[in-house]
Amino acid sequence: MFIDEVKIKVKAGDGGRGIVAYRREKYVPKGGPAGGNGGRGGNVVFVGDEGMPTLVDLYYRKTIKAENGAPGQSKNCYGRDGEDVFVRVPLGTVVYDESGKVIADITRAGQEAIVAKGGRGGRGNAALATGRTPAPDYAENGEKGEERQLRVELKVLADVGLVGFPSVGKSTLISVISAARPKIADYPFTTLQPHLGVVRIADGRSFVVADLPGLIKGASQGAGLGIKFLRHIERTRVIVHVIDIAAVDRDPVQDYHDINRELESHNPALLLRPQIIAANKMDLPGAEERLAKLKEKITAVPIVAISAYTKSNLDELLYKITSALDSVKMEEFVEITGGHVEYQFTPAPEPFTIEKEADGVYNVSGPVIEKYFNAVDFNNESSVKVFARRLRNLGVEEALRKAGVTGGDTVRILGYEFELFD
Repeated sequence: MFIDEVKIKVKAGDGGRGIVAYRREKYVPKGGPAGGNGGRGGNVVFVGDEGMPTLVDLYYRKTIKAENGAPGQSKNCYGRDGEDVFVRVPLGTVVYDESGKVIADITRAGQEAIVAKGGRGGRGNAALATGRTPAPDYAENGEKGEERQLRVELKVLADVGLVGFPSVGKSTLISVISAARPKIADYPFTTLQPHLGVVRIADGRSFVVADLPGLIKGASQGAGLGIKFLRHIERTRVIVHVIDIAAVDRDPVQDYHDINRELESHNPALLLRPQIIAANKMDLPGAEERLAKLKEKITAVPIVAISAYTKSNLDELLYKITSALDSVKMEEFVEITGGHVEYQFTPAPEPFTIEKEADGVYNVSGPVIEKYFNAVDFNNESSVKVFARRLRNLGVEEALRKAGVTGGDTVRILGYEFELFD
């Protein structure tokens, strides 16, 4: 099964909580705090694996979770870090978050990308000791690990992409120049999934070729299967147009221009790649006349007359391809995803915001508020007092009073309700 797009949920591990402990040793009458910090939560990491052809493994793993960090221990011992989860993915995997932003683009074997980061472990009371509070009786909870909905997309990594209309002979061509064995038949049909093959020529050079499903007019706008598979051409260095030169009901010149228009509509940068035309089916009647017309109309692109069926003139085509590959580096095209990014200064987000909800209760939210809130142990009065002091120092109390909140009014923070005291 060829799977090139999946949606999954990933959840990194939560950080372990810190603990409250004190030194209790013989001859140490006033032992200080000795509660250790919690361990870090495990990350979810994608790793490039050149032996994986599709995303089928992820298709059956809708949720991936990493291990939580362990709580801290006494005697200032840290809790154990949560185990990272390593997920093998094919080369050419692109990972998008819910907003559509690219967060990982895996193109090398062994390349690692953290797609969900584990939470930091909470501090124990030994780490929280200060001159003002030398022996705190509270500790922090660990931070929550990242939780994300991801869209994972595979863009096949190949040196050469075979493009063309259905039934022009792409599958036959890749079957005779490599060990790939796509379905081949003598009736009109199109390949339903990309096929990769490794081609080796007499001088020792080799390259990877991809037989891409046949395009039709309007593919870039969603017609046929083209919109589903056009992404795979983005990672190829050389594009080979396979044209049925003997077809009596088609114009080879028009076919070439139609395919290029679909490529341009999908991504204009594709037309910057070196192109070669493989005029296929030269063994059939009428091919010579149509080849002459093709060469007359198209002069900027090399044209090689071949017959995949009789294996005629394939060496010339392969040497043309390797010469084109030698002139183009993979790095020039492999990072096409996302295009150019213009970096601009953006001010840091506000630490908190206050909004009045429909029921009249003021809601306080923000990244700093969430961080402080998650660290609180609400079963410990001292920990709650520290949380209140942090909010006061952050300016939350002053902002609430300016908004019209008075003593005894209810304030909501992350779904929990508190009462403001004078």
